[in-house]
Amino acid sequence: MSQHAAPDGAGPLVRPYAMTHGRTRPSSDNFDLIALVVAVDGPVSIEGLEPEHRSILNLARQPVSVAEISARADLPVGVVRILLDDLRVRGAVQVRSPMSGAKAPTKRVLRAAINGLRAL
Repeated sequence: MSQHAAPDGAGPLVRPYAMTHGRTRPSSDNFDLIALVVAVDGPVSIEGLEPEHRSILNLARQPVSVAEISARADLPVGVVRILLDDLRVRGAVQVRSPMSGAKAPTKRVLRAAINGLRAL
């Protein structure tokens, strides 16, 4: 792995391509930013996992969005998507896609909710 010292002495920096072993895209799913990720209960082999994979598993103990994982782990979203794909393939996480447009509330329902909130 290629590492360089940070200018402020914060420690080694790892380039994103090193974390993803040169991959630039997940193998199958394109993980939406608002998709929810949750770690699967039960034993999961952590052999061969990078520290970033373990960090994501720790964050996903409770359902969390792809965007929030990226922010909390301080990793680029593209890297998080690839690492999530690795974990999904291993059966370590489940990814739940956001609601489709057909399931989303209508404008009428949203306006009624806003008006109800304003009335409070």
